[in-house]
Parts: sequence; structure tokens; C-alpha cells
Amino acid sequence: MQGNSRVPSSAQSGIHEQLAMVLARHASAPFRKPYADYNRVAFAASFERYQRRAPGAPLILDACCGVGESSVALARAFPTHYVIGVDQSAVRLQRGQQRPQTQREQGGEQRAWPANLDLVRADLVDYWRLLLDAGLRLDRHYLLYPNPWPKVGHLRRRWHGHAVFPALLALGGVLECRSNWPIYIAEHCLAVEQLTGRAAVCQSFVPEQPMTPFERKYLESGHGLFRSVTDLT
Repeated sequence: MQGNSRVPSSAQSGIHEQLAMVLARHASAPFRKPYADYNRVAFAASFERYQRRAPGAPLILDACCGVGESSVALARAFPTHYVIGVDQSAVRLQRGQQRPQTQREQGGEQRAWPANLDLVRADLVDYWRLLLDAGLRLDRHYLLYPNPWPKVGHLRRRWHGHAVFPALLALGGVLECRSNWPIYIAEHCLAVEQLTGRAAVCQSFVPEQPMTPFERKYLESGHGLFRSVTDLT
């Protein structure tokens, strides 16, 4: 069945003219927003589970994981890693966590819920900084189809325009961002290059298998997909 999703519509025809200035401001002043108590609790609990289940295993963070479909795929693709999927919606995470411990995949194959996976409800603005404060670094980091906030006035709501972006980059690892709006990825690349000096490239791609419900919907709707993959280690 074909999807009917629309490509983000925006008055922008290219990279936001204020992005470089916004990035410079964020780089020059530490982001000091106080942590919310529930985020501290969520981080502490997830950190305890990581230490108990897979101490020392390389970390993968699936940011804005939704129902966790991509987190499951990553945990299976990287069995020696520990995958943390984070989303601020309790409803979406509950939908993912209510999946049976054994799932029937396409073709009838039975596959167990990955033991190296943890789904966490938290605000990433705090969770990223708490990871950094704890001295943790990532091996891989995924931003899969974040809200593009396509209106011109919403630049600072996009992750690369947010004051937390320098902390996100400081977590290191191989950072992959995907979107169906090429301007979002072009801006992401500019932000990575300006703040880290690392080259970042926007490229079109077609996944072998959709990792998220959004990716599946966009493919069914005939959208072009774009990504940037940058090694920050």
C-alpha cells in the first residue's frame, strides 16, 4: 500500500542564513539549563542497568527512538554493543516495550527481544548532557528522522540549531542523521563542520530495509531520503 506522507514544506530554499551565527553563539557559551529531576532519575536508572547488564560494552544511542523499532534493529545488528533508545513520549515507548519477548518477523522467523537493548523515557536535552557529565562516550549515535521544524522561525528547535548540539557532538562516535528534507541534512553537515572541523556530507540513499516507521512511510510515499554519517571519534 502506498503512503501519503508529505515532504516538509518551508519558505527556506537552502541553509538558514542565521545558522552559522547561532552555532557561534552556542559554541561560545556553555548551556546551563538545570536538569529536570525526572531526567536525572531516568538517567541514573538506565546507567545502573548498563553497568549491571553489559559493563564496558560500547554504547549506541538511538535518539528520539519512538516505539523503538530502530533500537531493536540496532541491537540485533550490533550484538556486542549496548543500545539505549531514548524518547520523551511514554506512550510511544510503552507501545514498543509491550511487544512480546519473542516476535514473529517477516517470513515467520521467531526472534527474541534483544538482551542488549534498553528503552528509556527522558528528554534528550538533559540525557545527552548527563551522559557527557558521567564521562560516557558513544561508539555510534543515531538521529533518525527528527522533527524537521521546517518553518524559518523554528531554526533553534532543530537539533543542530539547539544550544545542546555542542554537547551532542562531544559524545563522539559515528554520528548518523537521516531525514526526508535535504535542507535539514545540509544544515546538520554545516553545524558538524563548524563546531568540530570534521567534514560532513549530505548524501541521498535508499535503505535495504526501513529502520523506523517514518522511514517506511516516506519510502512508500516516494520521498527521497538523505543522510550524513560522520566519525567524531
